[in-house]
Amino acid sequence: MTIRVAVSGASGYAGGEVLRLLSNHPEVEIGAITAHSNAGQRLGALQPHLTSLADRELVDTTVENLSGHDVVFLALPHGASAKIAAELPKDTLVIDAGADHRLESAQEWEKFYGSEHAGTWPYGLPELPGQRQKLLGARRIAVPGCYPTSSLLALAPGFAAGALEPEDVVIVSASGTSGAGKTLKPHLLGGEVMGGMSPYGVGGMHRHTPEIEQGLAQLSGEPVRVSFTPTLAPMPRGILTTATARVKEGFEPTALRGIWEKAYAHEAFVQVLPEGQWPHTKSVLGSNYAQMQLAFDQRTGRLIVTSVIDNLTKGTAGGAIQSMNIALGMSERTGLQALGVAP
Repeated sequence: MTIRVAVSGASGYAGGEVLRLLSNHPEVEIGAITAHSNAGQRLGALQPHLTSLADRELVDTTVENLSGHDVVFLALPHGASAKIAAELPKDTLVIDAGADHRLESAQEWEKFYGSEHAGTWPYGLPELPGQRQKLLGARRIAVPGCYPTSSLLALAPGFAAGALEPEDVVIVSASGTSGAGKTLKPHLLGGEVMGGMSPYGVGGMHRHTPEIEQGLAQLSGEPVRVSFTPTLAPMPRGILTTATARVKEGFEPTALRGIWEKAYAHEAFVQVLPEGQWPHTKSVLGSNYAQMQLAFDQRTGRLIVTSVIDNLTKGTAGGAIQSMNIALGMSERTGLQALGVAP
């Protein structure tokens, strides 16, 4: 079958990554490619690496231009997806790479995003227990944030098994600058970023915090409190997440690794590395893979899991296409077989 797909926000990093992956998807025909302020320009002038699509003209992001496709990817700023999605046909598979439909709590949405809650869609992280069944046949899918993808994959097996305490969960993530989008910002200039690291969203202020807590709470069956601190790393792509939590009494530390290995034994895109081998962001660059390693801190009674993903691939576009494949009944690996690039 041939699936006709439209991509909005195509001049940005997320939209460009969706197009890069779709260009290698054997079942896809790329239809409308849209943007807002860049409408009317050649795609190749803004995304020169997309050589097979370079001569395509960006059209305006409107419901009219996006309608008439089997699948629509919305790679738009937070708060911009809901209105367009509400006007698209109900039988169109709409995949939102923004945050508009991720949170279940209207109160949390309004607190962190400052606008009216647009509702909740099935969550596009198929590796979470029971999530594939929710995505199969879905016509609306919310793609997870990049930080929540790395954080939830790191800790999901432990909370699903009841092995981790729901309080005092601490997560620190370092992300490449592409996670902040393509809009010009002084603090993201090369002269500001290269040669150093800096934190932001400190003190529970980052918008991905409630999304991480929501996912872990669903797995544990009780509220989970997370202290999340993001940091900016001097690299274009990648996320390295270090997540720690206290191990519940009664769980033997030597059994922890088996929980993770069993949880991800049959996952195509999640790899628990052999003992002694620690993840590196370059190993997953440009791929839909997540790699992780875990260790138990005997002195503090804490489990430490370090995970890496490419924030634009597994953290956004790859996860979106993986979810599309499941929703449409295809193998979720379709179009996503590329390995990481090194060095």
